[in-house]
Parts: sequence; C-alpha cells; structure tokens
Amino acid sequence: MQFTQGMEYFFSGFKLISQKGLKRFVLIPLLINILLFGSSLFFLYGWLTDGFAYMNSLLPEWLSWLEWLMWPIAVLVILFSYSMLFTVITNFIAAPFNGLLSEKVELYLTGQKINDDSLFDTMKDVPRMLGREWTKLCYYLPRAIGFFILLWILPVIGQVLWVLFTCWMYAVQYEDYAFDNHKISFNEMKNDLKQKQTLSYGFGLAVMILTAIPFVNLIVMPVAVCGGTRLWVDNYRSKYR
Repeated sequence: MQFTQGMEYFFSGFKLISQKGLKRFVLIPLLINILLFGSSLFFLYGWLTDGFAYMNSLLPEWLSWLEWLMWPIAVLVILFSYSMLFTVITNFIAAPFNGLLSEKVELYLTGQKINDDSLFDTMKDVPRMLGREWTKLCYYLPRAIGFFILLWILPVIGQVLWVLFTCWMYAVQYEDYAFDNHKISFNEMKNDLKQKQTLSYGFGLAVMILTAIPFVNLIVMPVAVCGGTRLWVDNYRSKYR
C-alpha cells in the first residue's frame, strides 16, 4: 500500500543518516535545526506560559480550571501549526546543505553522481536553491492561511483538511530536494507527486507526527531529506534518466 510505503521511506532516513560517508553531510543541517528549532521552542514555551498566566488572571476564580483545558488544546494546535511554519523557515536557511545531503544520499544509493560541479559551481548555485525555497514559501503561505481559517470555523472537517494540507506540504518540502538537484521545475515536481499522492501523504504524515514531538523533531530535517531522496530514487528518478 502506497500510504504505508510513504511512511517507510521517511523512517528509512534514520538508517541513512548513520551510514559511513553520509554522516558528515548530516551534521550542518542537524546543527541548524537544533539551534533554531530548539531555541524557538524555548521562547515559545515562555510565551505560552506568560500568555496563559495573563488569561488566567482575567478569569474569575471559579473558572480557573479552564487553564488546564486550554493548555493541551493550545499546545497541540501550536505544535502542529508552528512546526510546519518553522520547518519552512528553517529549510530556507538550510537549503544549500539539504540539497548537498540529498545529492550525497542519491550517490550512495545509486553509485552515480548527479553532476561533476566543483565547490565553486555549487556555491554559485546557492541563489537558485534559495529561489526554490522562496517558491515553496509563496506556495505554502496563502494556502496555509486559508486552511488555518477553516481549521477554526469548520469543526472536524477543518481539522482534517489542515492535517492533509500539512502532510502534503511536508512531502513537497522534503521530496523536492532531489528534484531540484536535477533542475526539475517546481510545477513539474508537484505534478509528479500528484501522480502518487497517497505515497506523499504517507511520507508527510510520518514527518508531521515526529516534527510535533519535542527533541525528536531536532533530527527530523536530515532524516526527512534522506528518506525523501530514497523515495525519489525508487519512484521518480527513472523518468528523468
């Protein structure tokens, strides 16, 4: 079943990040994620604590129990929503390193280089990589706003749509690095993913769940890049050879 296969591709990334020859390319994306994601969660927790303390001060004493109800609801919504937005921002910064990691994973899996570019050529390619992340950001933001509104005004349906959208965006984010390394356009990449949507939704769901788990989410980025590259090799690479 494609859905479970998509999840398996993500989890295969845990094995890949520990392979000899790949570990050093995992280090920089991992450090970026730990620094930015870890510090932001610390400040987010402080903001929530202060916010709920203020809200609780406005409530009459007999309603103070509402704080215990609001905390888990707010944490769940923020973890899934904030994690997706922050992932897009973090990957914007880490894009050149994620692209390099994806390239090395493909070399490890296939034994074939994508190109023979020198380090200087790779550095010249950084603006194009950042441009690709900007394209993904522009694709994400207006849809995120729309689905986020539905999340609050359509009970159940809104929540389901938000989860599906988040899964899709995680798939787009992490499966795209291999496509981009082969200079395949963003629109063509999306069309390819839509041909096997169930596969991408399974992959994206696994990313979403682990991204919402504190501390575990610190290693999700390199794992997802590796798993997304394996998914590319097995399902899309032959089309462009």
